[in-house]
Amino acid sequence: MRKITASLFIALDGVVDAPDQWHFPYFSDDMGATVAASMDRADTMLFGRETYDSFAGAWPVREAAGGEDAGFAKTIGDMRKIVLSHRPLTFTWRNSEQLQGDFVEAVTALKNEPGGEIALSGSVSVVRQLLAAGLLDELHLLVHPIAVRKGTRLFDEGDAPIPLALASSTVLDKGVVHLVYTPSAAAPEAGYEEAKQHLPQ
Repeated sequence: MRKITASLFIALDGVVDAPDQWHFPYFSDDMGATVAASMDRADTMLFGRETYDSFAGAWPVREAAGGEDAGFAKTIGDMRKIVLSHRPLTFTWRNSEQLQGDFVEAVTALKNEPGGEIALSGSVSVVRQLLAAGLLDELHLLVHPIAVRKGTRLFDEGDAPIPLALASSTVLDKGVVHLVYTPSAAAPEAGYEEAKQHLPQ
């Protein structure tokens, strides 16, 4: 079964909105290598419509311009791109299509197809749906040392907690921490009586 991984730039206060307004001062060579590595493992990208529109408005132009990022732009252009939207869409960016049918059924079928990993970049609404449905295999958070204090946060209000397990953590240049989480079967249960056993005596 194919793995679905989601990567997000996130501030200390959980904000994932408009990273172009606060993320770039923290970009570094090792962050670039981290982002590139996740793309190297994938041959398909899954998008929400707004994130797709942002990508489609920028990366084809950068590919055509032939600048330093043209190679990365070509990599994204050559990948299969699947967009989640409730309204019919038309595409001008190559290898783009719309997710058809029920979300859970369609994504489950996609995971069962042969191929490499399925990657998400941004697309917070899609990440939330995948987490709620138990379809996300890895959540990569690049935590930036800044509290943005306004904008959309990764986790919205909800009735049930979403338990996760920390798979790895890496400190990058400029104070960014790369955290990788995987789904956890259930949230651990304990109270103060259990916790106080770990206090200094």
